[in-house]
Amino acid sequence: MKHFFRIILAIVFCQFQAKSQVGVGSKAPKDAQVYFDGTRKMLDEKWTYWEGPRLKATLPIKWFIVKDPVNKGNVVNTNDPAAAGGLYGAADIVTKEKFKDFRLHLEFYISKEGGNSGVYLQNRYEIQVLDGDTTSHGMGALINETPSPYYAYNGVGKWNSYDIIFRAARFKDGKLVEKAKFTMYFNGKKVHKNQSISQVWGGPNSGVDGGNDGGKGITDTPQGLKLQAEGHDVLYRNIWIKKLNLDKGDTDF
Repeated sequence: MKHFFRIILAIVFCQFQAKSQVGVGSKAPKDAQVYFDGTRKMLDEKWTYWEGPRLKATLPIKWFIVKDPVNKGNVVNTNDPAAAGGLYGAADIVTKEKFKDFRLHLEFYISKEGGNSGVYLQNRYEIQVLDGDTTSHGMGALINETPSPYYAYNGVGKWNSYDIIFRAARFKDGKLVEKAKFTMYFNGKKVHKNQSISQVWGGPNSGVDGGNDGGKGITDTPQGLKLQAEGHDVLYRNIWIKKLNLDKGDTDF
C-alpha cells in the first residue's frame, strides 16, 4: 500500500512540474496557444505590424525565418529593414489576438554584442531585451521601473527564456483602480514577483497609451503581445500564451 501511495505522489509531482515548468525548452500546455512555431505560415497567420505613429513597414512581415543556430528547427529574425538604425516602432510586430490576463513563454537569442529588442506585454509595458545593459533600461528589466536581473542572462549566442504571468490593470467607472502587475522567471530564475507597472515608457512610438498623459494615461483595452524590431539580429522561438482570468491581484507562480 505504501508503495502504491508513493507512485501516486510521484505522478502528482510530475504533473505539477509539467504545469509549472519554466525555462528554455518549456512546452506549451494543452490549454495554451502557440504563437510562433518556427514557420512562416504561423508568423503570417498570427502576427501583423503594429500600426503605431512611426510605422514604416508594409505587409507581408519582413522579419525572416532562419535556421536555429543552436538546435534543430527554424526561428524568426527581428532584423526588419524598416527598423535599421534602431528605429523602434517602425517595424514592430504584434499578435492579431488581444489579451487581458495571461501566462506567456518565449525564447530569444542575441547574435551579437549590444543586440536589442523588447517584449511588450499588452503592447504597452516593455520587458527589455538588451545585451550589455545592467541598468533599469537593461536586460530583463521592466523598463525604467526595476533593476536589470542581468545575473540570470545566459549571454550572447545562447537561448534565453522569459516566463511571465501578467494581470492587466483594473478599472472602475472608467478610472484606474489597480495597476497592471506581473511575475517573471528569467531562464528559470524568479526575478520579478508581483511587480506593479506604473506607466508606458517611450512615448507614442513605443506602444499603446504611450502618448496619453506622458504614458500614465492607461486605457482599459486588451492588446496583443508585441515584439520590437531595432535593426539587430535578435531571434525568437517557442512563443506560447495561455489566457487567464485573475480575479485576485496575485501573479506569483
